[in-house]
Amino acid sequence: MNELKGLHHVTAITSSAEKNYEFFTYVLGMRLVKKTVNQDDIQTYHLFFADDKGSPGTDMTFFDFPGIRKGTHGTNEISKTSFRVPSDAALDYWVKRFNRLNVKHEGIIDQFGKKTLSFVDFDDQHYQLISDENNIGVESGTPWEQGPIPLEYAITGLGPLFIRIANFDYFKEMMEKVLLFKEIAKEENIHLFEVGEGGNGAQVIVEHNAELPQAQQGFGTVHHAAFRIDDRKVLEEWDSRLRQFGFQTSGYVDRFFFKSLYARVAPQILFEFATDGPGFMGDEPYETLGEKLSLPPFLEDKREQIEKMVRPIDTVRSTKEIKKEYE
Repeated sequence: MNELKGLHHVTAITSSAEKNYEFFTYVLGMRLVKKTVNQDDIQTYHLFFADDKGSPGTDMTFFDFPGIRKGTHGTNEISKTSFRVPSDAALDYWVKRFNRLNVKHEGIIDQFGKKTLSFVDFDDQHYQLISDENNIGVESGTPWEQGPIPLEYAITGLGPLFIRIANFDYFKEMMEKVLLFKEIAKEENIHLFEVGEGGNGAQVIVEHNAELPQAQQGFGTVHHAAFRIDDRKVLEEWDSRLRQFGFQTSGYVDRFFFKSLYARVAPQILFEFATDGPGFMGDEPYETLGEKLSLPPFLEDKREQIEKMVRPIDTVRSTKEIKKEYE
């Protein structure tokens, strides 16, 4: 069985595509590599923020469902998304940056031998930065060359995914027997799982918590998380495997930018399995990635309708000089 290669992307829900774009572009310094729509709900933007080239394992994506209520954090949810930075020194830079820009954070702490910095955005979406200083395993991506963050401090990809779960025994068995993760460390009720080459880009941190109320999905929460696989052949192997264990799956889904498979593996926990390619470079030049509304070929005949449904958002950066911000 081909193992999962690590994290592919995390998709969350925002109250405002405009604020979301500003926060990820000008505060976090991640590159908008695709401005498109939710293929299952075409009135909804789907924004993809990633590294300089839109590499798999580096992207955080957002839906802005019209009229959706605010979510509430609790148990049985994908509770926090991590981003990798190159070093411990980078975290010191980010503390000063967050203080200056009034981004709420919890300071630098140690977690399973790594330095981390947790913070939230305007929707109370939960994130952390994690240092790659002592990391070995899955390689990270390339920081956004033209972004506001000095390259030695910039975000390069996704780090460990956090999940809070009430029925830990079930979830551990599913992670190990079905998804082939290994539990490699534990700190009280927090468990660290790893897959493939391991390291920050291939880890899931699971908190056993049966005390908190059930999380409620809405803006400020994660919709689903995706893991990397090579190609459609491997995707079909995973489809068969999941079905053998009794999970219902979506079957093969062509998302144009990658091929996908979805399965709900626990209450409110939706996992996607996504191929590394073809990626985001096929329909736009590198220099202007994410600046126009990009639609997959099967939605092009609806472009006029879609452009009337989604409000315009100015995401042009190629004509601007974005200066590096040293704190």
